[in-house]
Amino acid sequence: MARTSRYKVKHRRRREGKTNYYKRRELIKSGKPRLVIRKTNYRIIAQIVTATPIGDITHVWASSDQLRAFGWKGGLKNTPAAYLTGILVGLKAWMKGIREAVVDIGLHSPVKGARVFAVLKGAVDVGLEIPHSEEVFPSEDRIKGEHIAKYAKMLKESNEELFKLRFSQYLKNGLDPEELPKHFEEVYNRLLRRFEGMFKKYNIPLPPILTGEKEEAVEAEAE
Repeated sequence: MARTSRYKVKHRRRREGKTNYYKRRELIKSGKPRLVIRKTNYRIIAQIVTATPIGDITHVWASSDQLRAFGWKGGLKNTPAAYLTGILVGLKAWMKGIREAVVDIGLHSPVKGARVFAVLKGAVDVGLEIPHSEEVFPSEDRIKGEHIAKYAKMLKESNEELFKLRFSQYLKNGLDPEELPKHFEEVYNRLLRRFEGMFKKYNIPLPPILTGEKEEAVEAEAE
């Protein structure tokens, strides 16, 4: 309850724990589109958004359940799915002529290796210019789901009933979780090839992820 005349009631979305208005204002002041990343109990969502006086405008939108259209049989909330969602939103943004953004993770904690940063890495790998630190990205083995495959193997050998319970959705979709890294590579390549065809069809310049420029830049930095 307010106890003095100076008390100011917070905005509804801040009271509900949905929006940090200070962070939002600072991001908007950059003048760049925002890569908005959110997690739900079901999926990972990524959007490219710009703010206007009448409200936000969403230019492109991607979610991990859209990966099903590219043959993804794994979970929709894990690190590999988050990275592929970042690739998907990055490719969609490139098709719309968007080349830069700032990341907006909302009220998610900025924990090193978190899934929100897997999404960010996917968008950056496509070629979008987004300020970031490489240190926050998940490792390559986590992005490919190797940690999930190792856990599945261990669980299958020690408790097959629990294995079937924990990975029921994978098995229902016809995927052996131990094969997740291989499956990840297949879906990753399918995603790139399908968008490459669309870029060429509409005469849109290819993003660095499809020209090899990104890999060359990384190798140059390593040297």
